[in-house]
Order: sequence, then C-alpha cells, then structure tokens
Amino acid sequence: MPLLETSLPFPRRQGKVRDCYDLGDKLFIVSTDRISAFDYILPNGIPDKGRILTQLSIFWFDVLGVSNHLISTKVPDVIRPFDPDGLLDGRVMVVHKAKVLPFECVVRGYLEGSGWKDYQQSQSVCGIPLAKGLRQCEKLSKPIFTPATKEESGHDENVSFDRMANELGLETANELKTRSFQVYQRGSEIAREKGIIIADTKFEWGRWGDEIILIDEVLTPDSSRFWSLEDYEPGRSQHSFDKQFVREYLLSTSWDRQSPPPRLPDVIVSQTREKYIEAYERLSGRSF
Repeated sequence: MPLLETSLPFPRRQGKVRDCYDLGDKLFIVSTDRISAFDYILPNGIPDKGRILTQLSIFWFDVLGVSNHLISTKVPDVIRPFDPDGLLDGRVMVVHKAKVLPFECVVRGYLEGSGWKDYQQSQSVCGIPLAKGLRQCEKLSKPIFTPATKEESGHDENVSFDRMANELGLETANELKTRSFQVYQRGSEIAREKGIIIADTKFEWGRWGDEIILIDEVLTPDSSRFWSLEDYEPGRSQHSFDKQFVREYLLSTSWDRQSPPPRLPDVIVSQTREKYIEAYERLSGRSF
C-alpha cells in the first residue's frame, strides 16, 4: 500500500510529495508516495515512490560532491516511537534547517515540455531566443537557465533571470545559475554513462550560515526528465523514466485539468513504479 500522508506530533509543512517536520534545530523530511501532475495531487499514489526518490537523492548527494542539506537517513529516536511498523524506513532525511531561496533553478538541455510549446509559439524558451528549425526533444547547443517562482500550491511561474536577480541580488543569482549548470553538467555525464539522458531538471538551493547548499531532492524522476539514450531520436516524444508517463495518460483521458483529477488505473500505477525503479537501478547501479 502506498504511504500517502504522515501525521507526527511535530510542526508540519506539507508539500505535494513531502511532509516536512520541524525538530527545532533540524528538519525531518518524509517522502510520501503521493504523485502530482498538472499541479494536482492525484487521489492514489505510487507504492515505494517516496523510497525511490529518497534513495536516488542520497546517491546523487554522495557522488556529486556538492554541499547539501543532508545530515542523516536514519529515523531519529524522537520519531521512532511514532513509527512502530517501520513505514518511514528508507524514505526519510534529517537535514540542516536552511533558509530556502524561493526560486526553482531549472536547467534545460533539450527542447521538450513547456519549453517546446514556448518555442513553437515564439522561437524562444522563457524569453531566451533559440535557433530556428529545432525539433521536439532536440539537444540545445548549450543548456539554458530558466528560473521559476517556487509555489507551495498552484502553478510555479517561469520568470526572467533579471527578476530573480532583483529579488536575491545579482551575486546570489549568478551563483545559483553557475552552480545549477555545474550540477546539471556533472549529473548528465554520470547519467549518460548509464544510458540515460537528463533532458532537463530543477534544483532548489538554501542558505545555511554563510553557505548556499543544495536542498530538497536532486536529479530524480519527479524533478527531471530521464530519457533512454539508446532510443533517443529528436522529432518525437521520448521513452522516459519519469512522471511524464503519468501526464501522458492523463492527457489521454477526458479530465479537463480544472477539476479534481481521476484515480490512476492499477496498470498505470504499476508501470509508473517500474519506470521509477528502473531509473534508480540504472543510475545507482544498485538493486531496489
């Protein structure tokens, strides 16, 4: 059974997927099995999804060598009495209480999703002009940085780099842009060796003391587009290992995306779980 919600006796902030508890000097983050699409949380979750996201983020935090918020992956003693059945094991992180910088740092290396729609209308993505004649899923000559506002609920809004710089200061904005490019480049190189293209992704950063550190999740099927390298062919949608599979199913239904979403059929749930597990196992080289 998927774990859709937790209820622990500590102050809680709930995101689309994660339940974040305040333990005073640290935060305790639980990745549930909730899944969202088109800014709605779907009625049923994907079993083990939270564990997969957590374990993959831990893998990346380890191999990327970038300063991040992770302290421990163990359920703290103060939490354990409230989880006698071990439902939280494998899906938690104890992290530094960083001050969140309120922008999604999106890096796009290929032309797909909202970027492809934008390009078809304006030959640009989020105001960044691109070459003529690019095809769907075409690799860009170099990755582009397209920040977005970070919203707790509702739709994240693409914004210009200038707006980000005005709110955070030019020095901080440039640091986030540079470091996001660096992490994307390093992650893409590692993934490519495992037969996966990271088409685009989003990072979140926070300030802890005098340092800016990587927070939340990193390079997961929820935050990135993962494509099969061996099947890659521009000009069409790609075989993916991410929640684009769920989006495409929902687009095939009569749901208007303006009302509560339908339940996912068991076969879609099962196939989504398999895709997430394959992404984890390919990238980490470990069995789930």
